[in-house]
Amino acid sequence: MAIADPILSRRPENRVWKKFRTHKSAMLGGVLVTFFVLIAILAPILPVPDPAATDWGAVRKAPTAAHPFGTDEIGRDVLARMIWGAQASLLAGVVSVGIAVLLGVPLGIIAGYFGGWVDAIISRCTEALLAAPFLILAIALAAFLGPSLTNAMIAIGLSATPIFIRLTRGQVLSVRAEDYVTSARAIGLPTSKILSRYIFPNVLPPVLVQATLTIATAIIAEASLSFLGLGQQPPAPSWGSMLNTAKNFLNQAPWMAMWPGIAIFLVVLGFNLLGDGLRDALDPREH
Repeated sequence: MAIADPILSRRPENRVWKKFRTHKSAMLGGVLVTFFVLIAILAPILPVPDPAATDWGAVRKAPTAAHPFGTDEIGRDVLARMIWGAQASLLAGVVSVGIAVLLGVPLGIIAGYFGGWVDAIISRCTEALLAAPFLILAIALAAFLGPSLTNAMIAIGLSATPIFIRLTRGQVLSVRAEDYVTSARAIGLPTSKILSRYIFPNVLPPVLVQATLTIATAIIAEASLSFLGLGQQPPAPSWGSMLNTAKNFLNQAPWMAMWPGIAIFLVVLGFNLLGDGLRDALDPREH
């Protein structure tokens, strides 16, 4: 009967999870992200008022038992709008980064693996896009596409794509030079199998880390676009549009700006801590 080697039997994912669990800040980030995700998912069944319902008898009221986070300039419950606004912010972060990954990773793999004129064209286009600041490019694209949450997500996703192209290309260039890839090419293994079996699995960990960190950037970008009127459109709630309205009432109703600001800070902090933890856990030098 074969005896399992206790060292070889340790699966890599178990080591990754063990490393991640011991990363206290990463666990805190995971808790924050999970909290906001649950809030966004459970928004339809939570016992809060309609976020669009107005109460002209409770305009800009300070926090009370009936309105724990106070009310806004037309008497809408700030807590309800915060909860429903979480959907727009998290959706914008995840969808826009998903667009960037779906576009950037394949282009980066093609550029890094095949090289030549294909690499030159993709790299020059990527450098041209990276020459423009991320947020400025997102604002320009959102203004061109028109004000809406969908167009804001597309604009943010396209603006973040060059980051993933450059990251993926660099990882592919490193992996392509490894002996096992050279051997696979020497024995005539099809390119599709080399890419799926050897290249993509080694590119995935840094892409996951970058995606987690970019979600935080995308949430800030969506809030900025909504603040400028290029994102989620009223009366639909969004943390950025809430801040845009609240700037006119900072002296009379500071809670209107305080709660969305705190929410953006916490969710961005959560994704950043989570990304740092994933980076440390997936780093093979840490095992």
